[in-house]
Amino acid sequence: MADMRAFREAVTAWAAGGLGDPARELAGALSVRTAVLLEGPSDFAAVDALAAARGRDLEAEGVCVLSMGGAMSVGRYAELLGPTGLGLRLTGLCDVRERGYYARGFERAGAVQQDIFVCAADLEDELIRALGTSRVEELIASEGDLRALKTFLNQPAQRGRSAQQQFRRFFGTKKGRKIRYGSVLVEALAPDRVPASLDGLLAAL
Repeated sequence: MADMRAFREAVTAWAAGGLGDPARELAGALSVRTAVLLEGPSDFAAVDALAAARGRDLEAEGVCVLSMGGAMSVGRYAELLGPTGLGLRLTGLCDVRERGYYARGFERAGAVQQDIFVCAADLEDELIRALGTSRVEELIASEGDLRALKTFLNQPAQRGRSAQQQFRRFFGTKKGRKIRYGSVLVEALAPDRVPASLDGLLAAL
């Protein structure tokens, strides 16, 4: 049975130079209408967690959330999925430094309406600020990573950095950790503390 995961895999293969027919067939079978282009898997985890918290079934709504493996791939994905390709509505979430890649990629793909939601630094930074560093440390402890955090904080390179900066760096020091905390941090948010970029993206879908 066709599902959105199969469509994502087909699109990824297409973007890497494969055939587009499988993606076209699945897009029709699944009634895909919107593609959400994200830089990486931690962003995907955060969007997925917020959608679940709000009782949204994005796949059933015809929304495909895609992790592209980097902002510089946005032009290729936008070309394949937007008006010049499958004709899907395009939207996305990115770091502020990657805004230009998204804007140019969407424009080249013929996406007149550019629903691009931008994080002030990156999504992890916004989530940490929304929760506060004390709460983030509590979550790290509850996930069993407190000892690893203490070891990390004792490194000379971390001295003089703010707690905000330290936590952001800590999440990226082990494979899979940033993805896991993408969900953990979002799930811990109060409804009125969701970062504007993430909140705006979900509201626009």
